[in-house]
Parts: sequence; structure tokens; C-alpha cells
Amino acid sequence: MPPWKPVPGYNHFANERRLTELEIRQIERWVAAGARQGDPAKLPPPPEFKADWQLGKPDLVVQLPEPFDIPADGPDLYECFIVPMNIPHDRFIRAVEFRPSNRRVVHHSLMFTDTSQTRREPRYPCFGTVGLFPTLGLGGWSPGMGPIRMLEDTAPPIQAGSKLVAQVHYHPDGKPEQDQWSVGFYFTDRAPVRRVVDVGLSSTAIDIPPGDPRYVVRAHFTIPVAIDAVGVIPHAHLLCREMRGWAILPDGRKQWLLNLRDWDFNWQDQFQYAHPIRLPADSRIEMEFVYDNSAANPHNPNSPPKRVHYGPGTNDEMAGLHIQSIPVHMEELPELNQALWGAVMRSVGGSFYRLPK
Repeated sequence: MPPWKPVPGYNHFANERRLTELEIRQIERWVAAGARQGDPAKLPPPPEFKADWQLGKPDLVVQLPEPFDIPADGPDLYECFIVPMNIPHDRFIRAVEFRPSNRRVVHHSLMFTDTSQTRREPRYPCFGTVGLFPTLGLGGWSPGMGPIRMLEDTAPPIQAGSKLVAQVHYHPDGKPEQDQWSVGFYFTDRAPVRRVVDVGLSSTAIDIPPGDPRYVVRAHFTIPVAIDAVGVIPHAHLLCREMRGWAILPDGRKQWLLNLRDWDFNWQDQFQYAHPIRLPADSRIEMEFVYDNSAANPHNPNSPPKRVHYGPGTNDEMAGLHIQSIPVHMEELPELNQALWGAVMRSVGGSFYRLPK
């Protein structure tokens, strides 16, 4: 099974892929007794790994019409694709699954829908933004992630006539490649009564000297309204080793949101809490990421180590912690959005893209 990275004892997540203490002790006793084979007749049938949709047949599949060519080498590619969805009437989305046909070269993907009449080519290079104002954000995919399941009563509406906008980040792997991704949509008739908001923390102040085994990046954001944190999505690249996030509540108590050690870029995940975490208004959300740019880091792409800055490439670095949140009082959603937009603008004003030194 995919590895489970969060440290036990800090949060209780839904669908944890973790062995219990009893299971661990049973394995230890079995190993200590010589790891003897049991009765072959009692072996369960071998598991079947199907390269198919994880949630079954989608209600709608949108596929890139033609394969996209990725060159053998050169810089990373950010490509936007616009594909008609041919939806005759409005629907509500309960789940989405992005499936690259060639996982070796897909760094990540972000998905949106658009109903505007903005004229764009069906494929164009893009970096940072997608070059238009999307109607709806659907989330993203990166290695290790499965389908995106919407929480109960939060199924976002998708309008008739929508087009799918997918921004895909490709990383050349040394030989010519092709990718023809597809996206599966699962619908529900139940209209939403709540909205999930991305309370994101990030930092562009990344300048990691070669050989530094413990480079720390921090960021924070104070929420103006009460929220229920329902999940968390961390993101970094190859040098990151530890990720921590917490909230300092107005009464001074510390509420953990994530403690993850041994980060592995190839096994990224999004974590949903087993129960929502209530964060009162004026709580300060903080993050701390630790990077290892030494030769001892087996994930270091550079030998010998080189200075690494913030940047979009796989061999650059990033720091992002995204708290999936629902306002306790939905009428306060505009105030939360305004505060988040203000944080983005301050980040841009503080040199969003930092030049290498």
C-alpha cells in the first residue's frame, strides 16, 4: 500500500493507511519465531491491481483529444489545455479523478472549468495563472494522489456549456514521451449548502545553500472568521524532509494540523480529517518546512549539492500548506475571501518571484 507519512499522535485522519500496534506486535512475534510459512491452502487470493477508474465508471470522461509530445530534454513545460465537456444542463460534482496516461513526465495538474466566451487556443503555454478567470476550481493531481471526493453537502455546481481547463506541468525525463490525460467526473443530484475554501500558506523566500542539512521555511496567516478545517494538502519538491502546520488559538493553545516526516515527492497525498477541527476567529495558522540540501539526502537531484531557490521546476523548491476549510457561518465567507486575497496581494508586493542570488 502507499506509505502513510503523517506522524501518529498529532491528528486523526480519515482512511489512515497505518498498521495498528497489535498488527505490528504480531509481525514482530512472527519474525522472532523464524517467519515460518503457514498453511498454503489458507492463503488468500492474490490482489488484483486494475489500471482503471478508482471509483468505478465515471458519469462523464473528458479526454485530451490528441496525445501531447514532451521532448527528451529542456526546461519544464507548463501547458494549458481547453477541452469542451458537452454538458447539456447544470450538474453537481461529487468526485473528480485525473488520470495521466504517462505518469513518468507529469509533475502535477490543476483543473478548472470555464463558461466565459474568452477566445483561447485549445492548447497554449502557461505558467502561474491559466490566462483567464475560471468559473470553478476543481483541485489538482500530483503523484500519489487519488480521486478528489467532495465533502457531504459541498458538491460544487458545474454549468451547462462548461469547458475543462487543465494546466499540466511536464518534466522531461531524457527521452521523447507522450501523454494523453483524461478526467473522470462523478455527479450527484444533491445541491451544496456549504463551500470549501482553500486557506493557503506559502513562501517564496527559499534560498537553500549547498550542503545545508536543515534549512527552515516558515509562513503564517491569521483567519478573521471561525472555520472548520476539514483537510490539509502540503506541497514541496525533492529536498523537503519535514512539514509541520498548527494553529495558535486566541487563548494561546496550540492545535496541530499536520506533522509529517520523511516527505517523499513521489508519494504526495491530501489528508482529510476524521472530524472537522474548529478554529475560532483570530486563530494564527503557522507552517514550518525543513529542507535537506546535503549529499546525505537520497532525494537530492544534484550531486554534488547545488544552491536551490524557489521556483516551479522539479529541481527548484516550493513550500505550500493548504488548509481545506468551511466557514462556520457561511455569511462570513466574503470576509474570509477578502483576507485571503489581501494575503496574496501582499505576497506579490513582497516580490512573488525572487531572483536567484
